[in-house]
Amino acid sequence: MVKIRPNVSYRFQRSPSLGRTVEAVGGARGRDYYLINIRMKSRNFSYDQFTLTNPPQLIIDITLTEEELQRREQASREDETEKKESQASQPPFQSSRDKKVIIIDPGHGGLETGAKGKSGTEEKNITLAIGLKLKSIIERNLAAQVVLTRDKDIDFSLDSRAAIANNNRADVFVSIHTNSSYRKDARGSETFFLSRNATDEEARRLAYLENNSAEVESGIVDDNKNEIQMILWDMAQAAYLKQSSQLAEFIQKELNVLLGTENRGIKQAPFKVLTGVACPAVLVEVAFISNTEEERRLGTDEFQSNVAQAIYRGLVNFLRVSSR
Repeated sequence: MVKIRPNVSYRFQRSPSLGRTVEAVGGARGRDYYLINIRMKSRNFSYDQFTLTNPPQLIIDITLTEEELQRREQASREDETEKKESQASQPPFQSSRDKKVIIIDPGHGGLETGAKGKSGTEEKNITLAIGLKLKSIIERNLAAQVVLTRDKDIDFSLDSRAAIANNNRADVFVSIHTNSSYRKDARGSETFFLSRNATDEEARRLAYLENNSAEVESGIVDDNKNEIQMILWDMAQAAYLKQSSQLAEFIQKELNVLLGTENRGIKQAPFKVLTGVACPAVLVEVAFISNTEEERRLGTDEFQSNVAQAIYRGLVNFLRVSSR
């Protein structure tokens, strides 16, 4: 983690961090400083830093140790050997990986607070609490590797979240959010999977807010729709739409049964966090933080645990069907 105290205000320019050393980059801002969080793939590294002017730049040079380079080379050779043996001994299309990789993405974080309830409840805190509970449930009950895109209150870009999933060769990606609406009576759970076009105007508005949470006060503009359309189908997610739809259905069904919330159905919208994720991926809006009663429930440990349990059951049902 790097702390900088600039003389002027800056805005982070975020991009996915792919490579042999860095897994993701995020940032947050305090009153008079900025924090840059760099998530590494290994602890075996050294680094150096220096600055440039015109324009001002902070350069962080990260280098893997010789020991780590040798370890990776050995692991690569072992993986190649295992792959060849697997291809010789297994029928076509049978996976050699028994342990699934599940990515849990608690929405927002750091400067990106997300939606806020009338009582001051912030979306970023609710999603993190549910994400941590879901991780615990999965690890207790499944032989799976669970990776959180964030495990603390820090900002991670939408692109970096997809990068984390792909770097870990994810089998499933679940992004957790709370909903918000100008309608006071809006309530219940919704589960989304990716689409160029939103199911309805309300879904389109929600996707815009999630994609541009730092600029929500500026209103919805057509330029954003064009930007999304340019990047959406250039991504690998298009190959997983059918499975993403099935995953959404399983999770939504469990949310309806376990929580007794209103069934708002399965919907589609151009959520940027889902683009580029090379596996079945969904975004779950667990309840309306803008609804006074649901905001109160979202703040309770019992409701958060029930939401995590419902998502877990939906995941289990999906994995069972998809493995046949």
